Amino acid sequence: MTHHFDLFSYHIHILSSMADTIVLYPSPGIGHLISMVELGKLLLKHRPSFSITIFITTAPYTTGVTAPYINHVASTTSSITFHQLSTVELPPTSAAIPFEELLFEIPRLNNPYLHKALQNISQKSNLLAFFIDFFCNAAFEVSSKLGIPTYYFYTSGASALCVFLHIPTLHETITKNIKDVHDYIKIPGTPPIYSQDLPKVLFDRESRIYKLFLETAVQMGKSSGILVNSFEALESRAVKALSDGLCIPNAPTPPVHCIGPLIASKDNGSNNDEHECLSWLNLQPSKSVVFLCFGSMGSFTAEQLQEMAAGLENSGHRFLWVVRNPPTDDETKGNSAPAEPDLDALLPEGFLERTKDKGLVVKSWAPQLEVLNHDSIGGMVTHCGWNSALEAICAGVPMLAWPLYAEQRMNKVFMVEELKVALGLAESTNGFVTVAELDKQVRELMDSDNGKAVKDQVTVMRNCAKAAIQDDGSSCVALEKLIESWAKG
Repeated sequence: MTHHFDLFSYHIHILSSMADTIVLYPSPGIGHLISMVELGKLLLKHRPSFSITIFITTAPYTTGVTAPYINHVASTTSSITFHQLSTVELPPTSAAIPFEELLFEIPRLNNPYLHKALQNISQKSNLLAFFIDFFCNAAFEVSSKLGIPTYYFYTSGASALCVFLHIPTLHETITKNIKDVHDYIKIPGTPPIYSQDLPKVLFDRESRIYKLFLETAVQMGKSSGILVNSFEALESRAVKALSDGLCIPNAPTPPVHCIGPLIASKDNGSNNDEHECLSWLNLQPSKSVVFLCFGSMGSFTAEQLQEMAAGLENSGHRFLWVVRNPPTDDETKGNSAPAEPDLDALLPEGFLERTKDKGLVVKSWAPQLEVLNHDSIGGMVTHCGWNSALEAICAGVPMLAWPLYAEQRMNKVFMVEELKVALGLAESTNGFVTVAELDKQVRELMDSDNGKAVKDQVTVMRNCAKAAIQDDGSSCVALEKLIESWAKG
């Protein structure tokens, strides 16, 4: 009897001395992956004893260049391990699968490998929590069967989360396709949103992608909790609606934790040589330059590039503009990286020469975080990607909102009407922005009382962002409460 008791005690001792492990499962796109890795780093800052495992998947589409960043984190943070899941075999029909569906399909095909990896980790360590990107929704079925507490990390803001969690309610209350509604839709925690400003994936209720988003919203409501890359002071109305359970009216809402702003540090493994644009910015007056940058996938038609060039030139303001080639069909589907642009061919004749004293055009990429934090930057024209919006807010840079894809039209509504950190650009029905509109709004942002009001609001929010991540700040306290709940678990 004593012998059995000793074995039992020994087993308990082994379990108690196992490392506390957190597993993170990001979608491979650069904006999603970097946010999730930064979450891992943040968890370690709170509990250096944690062991963090991050699952990496190989995507058959362009994700943005993530390898230098991953290598840098792997070599500088010993408590973070990157685990490459096996490459999945796509069906022969995969070429016909729309890009957004592919984002959900890869994790679904990965489920057998995920199951094995989670089992192995559970046997060797104390697996406290599993965090998944919403595109990795298929993983919820695996982790819940294994009894692992599963959380969603929502890489957009709290206002967008209000909409997302309300999708099942919209599905029940709006019986026709959203693309046919042509009216403002009221969603708890947000300003009224015009139906055409909702993400296009929600337009057709019979489509496969709509059903995937609907399923994900339902599953998210059943999770152990949701982490949001935002902070209470920035989106107070949305945060209150979420905590009051208004977005899921007929069922409980899981705990929502605002733990942002979570953005990559400047030292993220990219080339340490100073980019030419930073040297150029050093020569410009304080707060005088408009920065135009549109994320890892943003690009424009040749006609739109011509209009943008003329609008910038007419505004008379200094500018730093990141230009990519117009998209090809392959790039639109995310299947190939864009080629280097030929600026002389794309921009109006003589434009570069005429504007050389006031503007700089760079090809394809600029170090956005360093640019935004440079004293010469006075405003940013942005695609309204949430990571970019947070980076601009944290740098105290007011924005002109020019959404391109995904949930960005919706983000524009929040940024302009609710958060008041941006002015909007008026577009035609196909998204085209004219010379006159860009010229007018650049002047508005840089010179007018409206622009000054946005600058003042961004400055307030920059200070709130700094406060949120201090030891006693709202985001720090929210994450600490979550971690403490695992110990009680």
